[in-house]
Amino acid sequence: MLQFFKKPNYNIVGKGKIAFIVSIVIIVAGIISLFVQGLNYGVDFAGGAKMQIKFNESISAEELRSMFTEKDLGNPEIKSSGENEYMITINANEVENSDDLLKEALTGLNYSILQIDKVGPKMGYEMRNNSLQAIGIALLLILIYITIRFEFKFAIGAVIALLHDVLVTLAFFSFFQWEFSLPVLAAFMTIVGYSLNDTIVVYDRIRENIKIHKGKPLKEVINLSVNQSLARTIITSLTTFVVVLILAIFGGQVLFGFSIAMVVGIIVGTYSSMFVAAPILIAWEHRFKEKEGKNKKK
Repeated sequence: MLQFFKKPNYNIVGKGKIAFIVSIVIIVAGIISLFVQGLNYGVDFAGGAKMQIKFNESISAEELRSMFTEKDLGNPEIKSSGENEYMITINANEVENSDDLLKEALTGLNYSILQIDKVGPKMGYEMRNNSLQAIGIALLLILIYITIRFEFKFAIGAVIALLHDVLVTLAFFSFFQWEFSLPVLAAFMTIVGYSLNDTIVVYDRIRENIKIHKGKPLKEVINLSVNQSLARTIITSLTTFVVVLILAIFGGQVLFGFSIAMVVGIIVGTYSSMFVAAPILIAWEHRFKEKEGKNKKK
C-alpha cells in the first residue's frame, strides 16, 4: 500500500489553538463580508435568465456588451465559456421578455442558443429558503446519527466541524464573489458528506484507541488516532483534490462554481477532521471535568 507517512508522530492536537485562531479569523471575516457584499447569487437563487450562446463569427465580450447598452437594453453579465461562446445573464425583472431582448440586441449576428435557464424572482427567493432548510435538516440528522453511532460529544464535534466547513467555504465565495448557484449548493452538500466521512474515520480510530489505551490521557489518544489516520486521509483527499482542481482550471465557466467549491471544501474538510472535530472532544472533556470538580467541592 502507498504510504506518504511511516509511523507519523506529529503533535497535531498541540496545534489546536493556532488552528482555532485561523478558523475564527476566516469565519469572522467571512461573516463581515457576507453582511457587506453578500453572495453573488446566480439565476437559480436571484432570478433571471442565463443563456449559453455560440456565435458563428469571432466576437468579444466587450462588443457584445456594447450591443446591449447602445440599444438601451440593460447591462447584462457576459462571461466567456469557450471559443466564441458566452454565458449571458439577464436580471430577474427582464425574464419575461428575455427572448425578445436577446433577438433585438443581437440583430445581424449568427448564433445558436446552447442552453437557457429562466427563474422568476419569487422562485429564486423560495429556492434560497429551501436550501437553508435543507442544510439545517441535514446537520440535525447528522447530529442524531453520530449520537446513536458514537456518543453525543462526538456528534457535537462532527456538527461543529461541518458548520466550520460550510462557513469557511461560504466566506471564500463572498470574498471572491464567485457565483452561488444550484450546482454550488450541490457541491456544499457533497462537502458535508465528504467531511463527515473523514471525521467518522478519525472518530472510529479514537474510539478503538480509547479501549486499547485505557488510562491514557484523552489528548494523547486523540493525537495518536489522528496520526494513525493521517496517511489514509491525505491519500483520499489528494486524489479527489487533483480531479476537482483540473475541473476548476479546465472545466470552463459552467463547471467552475461546482469545482471551485469542491476544491476549497476538500482542503477545509480535511483540515477540520484533524484540527476541529478531534480537539473539540478534548475541550468537551475539560469542561465536564471542571464541572465535576466544582460539584465535588460543594
